[in-house]
Amino acid sequence: MRVVLDWDGTVTETDSLFMVLDEFGDREIFERVEGRLVSGSISFKELMEVEFATVTAPVADVVAFLVEHVRVRTGFSELAQAHEPLVLSSGFEQLIRPVLAREGVGLAVRANRIGKRRSLPPGPVVFVGDGYSDRCAALAADRVFARDGLADWLDRKGLGYERFEDFYEVATALEGLARDRLGGAVDARTRNTGRK
Repeated sequence: MRVVLDWDGTVTETDSLFMVLDEFGDREIFERVEGRLVSGSISFKELMEVEFATVTAPVADVVAFLVEHVRVRTGFSELAQAHEPLVLSSGFEQLIRPVLAREGVGLAVRANRIGKRRSLPPGPVVFVGDGYSDRCAALAADRVFARDGLADWLDRKGLGYERFEDFYEVATALEGLARDRLGGAVDARTRNTGRK
């Protein structure tokens, strides 16, 4: 089963796009248009365009700021090493890759796309996310780990998921899944060969 991670607010402790808006953009515009997204009067793409039009700093300055200030959730490096997850983000790849490099983690990244569901890899998927842009991917995934706004939305919809605080919890659950699958495979071989 392929593990897919949202970036902002999931891998990162704080949404790095919010950090960029606070440092280099106009947070008042963010506050004004965020409610319009939730009400459905603007699209996520429109929201991003309005918010990031206020960021005029050079990309190199934004990247340097994020590399210095972004913190990843505990257990991320270990989970990345064990499962080689795909990072699927509605953020910007050029802001994600430098933080991954800082962490010494090389992962596949699909970023700056609206509608994450279309970007999920084929086959069974475990999706880990936290926010509005993660909803469609969570609906398409076979197993979901959620927190914050995504967890609240799944609760309201009555949909199943597992809450998480850090990636150690996700890794432990995935190890249990792997053990269960291995146990099932051993049981099937035993039945087929008549051995115990």
